[in-house]
Amino acid sequence: MRVWLAMGLMTGLAACAVPPEMDDAAPEGVVLPEVQTPAPPPGARRVDEFDTTTQAQRSAALETSEGGVLLGETVLSLGDPGRAGFWVETALVTSPGQGRVTLREGDKSVEVALFPGTGSGRISLATLRLLEVPLTDLVNANIYEYQ
Repeated sequence: MRVWLAMGLMTGLAACAVPPEMDDAAPEGVVLPEVQTPAPPPGARRVDEFDTTTQAQRSAALETSEGGVLLGETVLSLGDPGRAGFWVETALVTSPGQGRVTLREGDKSVEVALFPGTGSGRISLATLRLLEVPLTDLVNANIYEYQ
């Protein structure tokens, strides 16, 4: 009984440890992908309710450039599903910018906004869906930054 209670408390506390939101504003001179998406509705429960990107935005995000500088390889997990758009947070990035994320195994690539992060990297729900990766999987990815 004590074990279950302790596990419940740890799970509850872990859910409270949500990192602060990143400032989506780019520094002067940095052009981020034009993805204006509304926030998910307050009662969102299903994946398609949280992903507020349009079909046109999804198509545009899949039309990636093959250029960019490889920042490195990383492992990403699902980020805040309430934060709309195509983005990646990773310690490989030192300042906000634009780039692409590519699966290490496979040919899928998505154009994303890049944000500095700490610890393990995070990837947006919309980006995971375009990469066709299950939402609970860890994503082995290469991160490229456009210069």
